[in-house]
Amino acid sequence: MSRETPWPHGARTAPAAPAGAPEAFAEPRIRVGGGWIALFAAAWLGIWMAQLTPIQLLLPLQIESLQSGSASAAAASTDWIASVLAFGVISGLAGVAALIAFPLTGALSDRTTSRFGRRRPWMVVGTLVFGLSLALLGAQSTLVGVGIFWVLAITGFCVLTAALTATISDQVPTSQRGVVSGWLAAPQAIGTILGLILVTTLFTAQSAGYLAVAVLLVLLVLPFCLWAPDAVLERSARAPFGARAFFNGFWISPTRHPDFGFTLLGRVLVNTGNALGTALLLYFLTYGLHDESAETDLIVLTLIYMVFVILASLGAGALSDRLGRRRAFVFTASLLQALAALLLAFVPNLGAAMVAAGLLGLGYGCFLSVDQALATQVLPDPAARGKDLGIMNIATAVPQAMAPLLGALVVAMTGGFMALFVLAAVFAAAGSVAVARVRGVR
Repeated sequence: MSRETPWPHGARTAPAAPAGAPEAFAEPRIRVGGGWIALFAAAWLGIWMAQLTPIQLLLPLQIESLQSGSASAAAASTDWIASVLAFGVISGLAGVAALIAFPLTGALSDRTTSRFGRRRPWMVVGTLVFGLSLALLGAQSTLVGVGIFWVLAITGFCVLTAALTATISDQVPTSQRGVVSGWLAAPQAIGTILGLILVTTLFTAQSAGYLAVAVLLVLLVLPFCLWAPDAVLERSARAPFGARAFFNGFWISPTRHPDFGFTLLGRVLVNTGNALGTALLLYFLTYGLHDESAETDLIVLTLIYMVFVILASLGAGALSDRLGRRRAFVFTASLLQALAALLLAFVPNLGAAMVAAGLLGLGYGCFLSVDQALATQVLPDPAARGKDLGIMNIATAVPQAMAPLLGALVVAMTGGFMALFVLAAVFAAAGSVAVARVRGVR
């Protein structure tokens, strides 16, 4: 494995640990190899499949089925907005859980002194909680049960991914983070389309669909947990625990650390815009376009989206490493997503939706890979990478969870989808403005 080479143009690297700091806090200098990246990508493939397949298809259909079962035949055929709202409320509750679980898990993993490493125990626990909750979710026959087990599933997702994303800062040198982050982003698209194909062709029963993605989650994540290295933090190197200092650490002053603040704000805005544009896509096809083949066309749109996400995430991540630049990529990605949302708003037909899926994939793939690399370079404290990245991860997971509720309210108030997509464009464009304010990273 080769040593890290400095970035061109004097671009900033991540903050260095103090001289004499423990190995767990040291800034990585050795490039990770292909085996590490392959295990990392496989883990994210399982994670995205397990999270996004329910969001895109399984959960809306399950909720709609329960709503229809408790309503009269006439009401069930017309009151589709009630299903959208129920989906939004359940997603919103999961968002609250993510708001707590992400930074708390990150902070606890920073302080973990297990002989197995700091991150590994949390990845294993998160995987098992996530997978078991999904398996039990498929057996629920009430909205309350669906809500409880989806919240538990998202909590497991947060525990797992808070620890997993921290391994980028722990083990990957700055000059390689665009490439590695691309292998976090590309599996999102692949996992979504594979999950949708599995649950619409092979595992068509509700419980079987949830169980299939749960099993694949465990099978794809555990190899990384077992074989990837994870530096052990000695008890003597861990800072003394104080409850006040511990919880005060979750506040990172945007005036003292403006680059962290603007990166976090940009991530919240762009991910909210993306989630608004995609979370209710099945409802848009079914009730906005009156598409009789909505489930099939959802797979087609997802496939188009997937191709462009993969191309953009891997290509943009590698190019941003080579050029030593992050902001320009993230700025452009945000505007592409805004353009896609406006196309859905003002040209509501299937052909335009296909073009929008391509633009959205291009923009979001670029954003996912390069923004993740950018986030690792604005962390204030090498000893608190897990906690700080946990806060950053809130800006990814919480918008995905809360956007269905916000989108459902917009659809309910306006009786259509145009305002929803316009709002998505506004959020994405505002995110580009926030990212432009980052100064410490080119």
